[in-house]
Amino acid sequence: MNPTTEYIQRSRALLTTIEQQADAIQQAAHWFSQTILAGRMVHLFGSGHSRIMVEEMWPRYGSFPGFNPIVELSLSFHNLVVGANGQRQAMFLENVPGLADRILRNFDLSEKDSALVISSSGCNVVPIEMAELFQQRGIRVVALITKEHAEASTSKRQDGKKLSDFSDLILDTGAPVGDAMLTIPGLDTPVAPGSTVGGAVLVNCLKAEVARLLTESGQPPRVLSAGNVVGAERAVALFESAYDEHAHRLAKLYQRVGVPSYVSELSEPLTQQQP
Repeated sequence: MNPTTEYIQRSRALLTTIEQQADAIQQAAHWFSQTILAGRMVHLFGSGHSRIMVEEMWPRYGSFPGFNPIVELSLSFHNLVVGANGQRQAMFLENVPGLADRILRNFDLSEKDSALVISSSGCNVVPIEMAELFQQRGIRVVALITKEHAEASTSKRQDGKKLSDFSDLILDTGAPVGDAMLTIPGLDTPVAPGSTVGGAVLVNCLKAEVARLLTESGQPPRVLSAGNVVGAERAVALFESAYDEHAHRLAKLYQRVGVPSYVSELSEPLTQQQP
């Protein structure tokens, strides 16, 4: 069997694993839809390559507002590989205690919010602390991990706790230990990871289920759509309205964050209150 055929077959097995999690997917979608219907946001977080799943959820074609993609460049902008902003620094920073708290300090969180935290191993400090802090604030956390890999991995956190220890629900990409799925004759290290395939499928299942629930609740989402599908004029209108809705939701996360000021206490913009 050639590598292409084998990888496709193994990817089909990932789909089977995901299909077996249908109840968990629907439960997570229910929590997320309730957050969005409340006018709040589902927080998305992933360091390293887990950023891929964050951006797969929003914003892109076929997606809609209601999600807050928390993408910290110091943890995920590693495409230069070496030198400034390289991979070594990113891998170091994702295990620095306290960084998650500094990130979340920027947001006014609510118990109406929910969160999706992505980490294949579930063992790096920042994603673990992110989930812990969400739960401390009464926010439901869905963890997207690779279960076999996470169970075989050692937490970088001093107390040994993993992302799964701070999660209300766990979704599994179905990839194997080490992530890479293929063994090449003559090569003693496996290649071709599977967690991105499984993760992207899970994220889009969640997206579709949330869209269904929002529509059934009378609040169909503003979906970013291609002009060759909905027509150029409607595509522009959908993009503009979706981005504006995102801004309105995001404003709630900043309006009363941290130390109060006279600005945060105003019910209307100052310019509208002046004679």
